[in-house]
Amino acid sequence: MDRNMGNLANAAARLQAKSARRMALPTLWLLTDAVRLPNPSDAIAHLPRGSGVILRHTDAKARQALAWKIRPLCRARGLVCLIALDWRLAAAVGADGVHLPERGAAAGALLWRRQRKGLLTMAAHSARAIVCATRLGTDAIILAPVFDTASHPTARTLGPLRFAALTRATSQPVIALGGISDSNVARLVHARVHGFAAISGLART
Repeated sequence: MDRNMGNLANAAARLQAKSARRMALPTLWLLTDAVRLPNPSDAIAHLPRGSGVILRHTDAKARQALAWKIRPLCRARGLVCLIALDWRLAAAVGADGVHLPERGAAAGALLWRRQRKGLLTMAAHSARAIVCATRLGTDAIILAPVFDTASHPTARTLGPLRFAALTRATSQPVIALGGISDSNVARLVHARVHGFAAISGLART
């Protein structure tokens, strides 16, 4: 395992050991990013077995090309693979699930549930979104941004206390995203958190 992801991976592993859903829902997630992680193959190849990958490239053509490339890699590595935004692509490549943004999540969730029985996750940035994701019966809510993040440098962060409060507002598993790294993951130890998601925090450097 890469020394750079030690604390983060270890924290996720401890959550995995305690989780009743450990066979279906990873506690460590890598998110792709067209700017910060345009080619995630190397990072994926070094994730611990049982981790998850969310293909989050926003450009449709790039997302499609990358989906066909990383899906076999995830399968070979024993990783859960979700496709963001595009349930049709997720179904076409045989992904393990789909990840939806806040906007349009209800329609996307309905269409995905009609097509597949795979995982369904949703992004959330507020209490209102938490309620929506809970009503939709998502398998997990990815709540962000917890800390300052390069992806959204001007976004207002939740901070550990607000994050912890929001996790208690739902019965669904909550994944922490946004500036998550080895140096701050311990600050979420008292939150009702199922796992951690990162870009740079899990990138190979």
